[in-house]
Formats: sequence, structure tokens, C-alpha cells
Amino acid sequence: MQEFRHECKGNVKPILEKIGFIGGGNMAKAICEGITRKGLVQYNQVYVSGPHAENLLYWKHKGANVYTENGRVVEEADVIFLAIKPHILPTAIVNMYETLHEKALRPKLFVSILAGVPMCQLENVLCRLEGYRLIRVMPNTPMMVGEGCTVFTPGPTATEKDIEIVKSILSESGVCRQVPESLLNAVGALSASGPAFIYLVIEALADGGVKMGIPRAMAIEFATQTVLGAAKMVKETGKHTGELKDEVCSPGGTTITGIHALEKGGVRFAFMDAIEAATLKAIELGEKKHC
Repeated sequence: MQEFRHECKGNVKPILEKIGFIGGGNMAKAICEGITRKGLVQYNQVYVSGPHAENLLYWKHKGANVYTENGRVVEEADVIFLAIKPHILPTAIVNMYETLHEKALRPKLFVSILAGVPMCQLENVLCRLEGYRLIRVMPNTPMMVGEGCTVFTPGPTATEKDIEIVKSILSESGVCRQVPESLLNAVGALSASGPAFIYLVIEALADGGVKMGIPRAMAIEFATQTVLGAAKMVKETGKHTGELKDEVCSPGGTTITGIHALEKGGVRFAFMDAIEAATLKAIELGEKKHC
């Protein structure tokens, strides 16, 4: 294995393994940006593949090694993230096997971020690679700014070192927890889809401000800071969300009047329904054959 020597920020221990991404989209960018910002890896030890060279220019400009052949990433990298959409998996795997060269490969660690695709299906598509290990991960895009929320499930052949590497990559960009595979779909709905739900909330809060005369840019700034501050209050005080809500709601005041309007609109039902719908969609994706 080629060694990469670089300085890490703070007390972060550098990762010497070469990191690969089959698929260079938004989630791959979020993961890689999170670990490079922390000094865990440098872009020259990152290998990325995708079907279109023009879509790899972002990575090339960052200093990563880019290929249109998935097999090249498998050959070069030690830890390979399967960072594609579930329906693209068959095509990506075919390309991987077709573009692998004849030379013998050392055992590889694959990390799947494919929503809904279970361990057994992933094992079936990787079975031609001798000595492979597998870990399923459900990350989210706030990893890019160091505030990710990620869970993972190791496969039966994953080693303690594999788990340590994956935890290093994920935990430096936010919260990271190991969970049973049975929880991955639900956690994915909550934490991976959740940011999109909160962006909608921020937009809606800002729209309300604009309706009442606040300039758009100011409304977005204030809505964003309000959501950030509320989240930090929950995280740092340890208080129940209901208690924090009650602390803001004065009798007969503006906040309880607004809460009444939200409850009248079924806000709790809508969010619970969104998590349920996203979870069921992940289960549906997993029931499809991807190879």
C-alpha cells in the first residue's frame, strides 16, 4: 500500500489508505469534502470513477485521480465507496468487472451508501472479488460542513480495522453510530432525507417572513439561524423538546398562537408521514433486484 504523509488538523489521525468512489455525485462529494476539510486524507489519495469525463472535472480540479472505468478505482483504492443510485448498480458493476485488469487484486473493503439495497444483494454482486469485505452506510450531505449524521452496519467479514477506518471517515464529519441493518432504512429516512425536509421548513419560515414584510435575504438568514439555534438548544441543554417549546410559549402569547396554527395544519402528522413514506420507499428499493 502506498503511504500518504500529510498533516492533520488538531488531534485527527490521518488515514493512509487510498479512498475510492464509484460514482462522484453529491453524496461522494459530501463525504470527501468532510474528511479532507479535517485533514484526514488528501485529494491525491482519492480515486473516483464515473461514466462521463465532464462530470469528473470537479474531482480533477480538486486533485483526485479520475477514471471512466470503475475497475481502475477497484484496482487502485483500498476502501471503495459504492456511491451511486440503486438503479445504476447493475451497470456500474458490469463496468467494474469489464474494466478490471488481469492482475491479482489485494482484498478490498467496499462501503455501500445505496439506499435500500440490503447486504445480501451487495454480497451477490461482489462475490467474484476474492477476499472482499463489506460495510453498509447511511450518510447525509451535512457531512460536507462537519455536521453529518451517519449510521453503519458491518458485514460478516468486515474486520475491526475496517470498522475503525469507516468510523474515522464518518465520525470526523459529525455523529456516527453503528446500528443493526434492520434500522438502516428508517435512519436513512430520518437523517439522510431529513435535511431536505428541514430545508423546506427553513424556506417556509422565510416565506412567512417575506409575507409579513421582511426582505427575502434577511428572512432566509433569520430562518436559518433560528433553526440552527433551536437544534443547538436541544443538543446542548439535554432538555426534552416539549420542555424547550413550553419555555417559549407564554400564556396567551404569540408563540402559542403560532403553535396552534401549526397543529391545526397537521405539522406533526406531515413530518411523521414523511419519515414513514421515505422508509417504505427504501424498503421498496431493496425489494427490487439490482443485479
